[in-house]
Amino acid sequence: MKFTTLSLVATLALSSAYAGGDITPIEAPVAVAPAESATTIAGKLTAYYITDDSTDDFFGDQGQLAAGATLDVSHKFSSWLTANASVLGYVNALNDTDSTWGFFEKERDGAFFNTANLTGTFGDTTVVAGRQLLATPMVQGYDWLLAPASFEAYTVVNNSIENVTLVGAYITKLRGNNSGDFQNNLEGENWTIGAAYDDKTISASVWYYNVDAADYTQIYADAGYNFTSFKVEGQYVGTDFGVATDATAFGLKASTSLLGFDLSAAYNNLADNVTGYVSWNGLYTNQWNSTVADQFIGSKGDSINAFKVAASTTISDISTEVSYASFDNDFYEANVILGYEFTESIDGGIVYSNTQSAIWIPNTDVNQLEIYANYKF
Repeated sequence: MKFTTLSLVATLALSSAYAGGDITPIEAPVAVAPAESATTIAGKLTAYYITDDSTDDFFGDQGQLAAGATLDVSHKFSSWLTANASVLGYVNALNDTDSTWGFFEKERDGAFFNTANLTGTFGDTTVVAGRQLLATPMVQGYDWLLAPASFEAYTVVNNSIENVTLVGAYITKLRGNNSGDFQNNLEGENWTIGAAYDDKTISASVWYYNVDAADYTQIYADAGYNFTSFKVEGQYVGTDFGVATDATAFGLKASTSLLGFDLSAAYNNLADNVTGYVSWNGLYTNQWNSTVADQFIGSKGDSINAFKVAASTTISDISTEVSYASFDNDFYEANVILGYEFTESIDGGIVYSNTQSAIWIPNTDVNQLEIYANYKF
């Protein structure tokens, strides 16, 4: 399983034509555009199956199968105030005794609001209060399984300066992937402030995090330059733990497109300890199941070097991505990700991974298969 919950040692986005000659044209009636509805509704039906061979045969008792229905509702009270909500209802097809992983979302069936917030826009400033998705470098949700990870937070975003985005967020709760409804799991003061610049050629950002729930503060910075034919990026993360050994991490990434393929190569170095994050993070060598932030093991040295290569393209309308990451310490992960759109409303995908990492059984590689289908309405 992908491990995307909060770790207490490692662990913030809508001629008119008329007759000529001497005939006096009849003035065509002016078409009145239909009034924009104050309420919009969209939804998605999902079927998801996942299995692995961590403790048994590939199709043994590690499998999980569930169906979910997501309903997204947005209501516009005024030009500046909108209410948004996303509710997930789900039911598991297998008994809890049929899988060593138990139920999807921890219960046989249930429903919860994954997001529920008020969004206010005042000029160049947007305020979001309530359950929401966050996408900052070191505090972010991951769209995986039945619903993406989400947060209860108060977020302010400002775009008054051209090409610059300023963000501040105060976070009170996390609903990690596959963890059921929200829990009171982020104690203390948890917040971030950040600034990002992007003019399509040069990009850069800097963030400060205070995460009392895992007893650390953190500085994150990145920069990139787009040469048109290829792009280079770099990142730095410094984590100051309250009790544990402080940690540093940096990374480099290069990406390009060639002969119809999107290609990338990345490197991360982690020194002295694991890198702090909440739910998921933006380190360059992360894979489908594993984040490099978790792969540091102090007993095997004071740093690790991680490398990743990836290639993606479309073959016969099937989106295809293949990647491999080496996490040092004999840890690695290989991914094959396939996606296909049957119609504008129906899509499906298959994900295969082979992983050996610090979060699986030591010295054992694990094969995992995921199959899913979505119907959007």
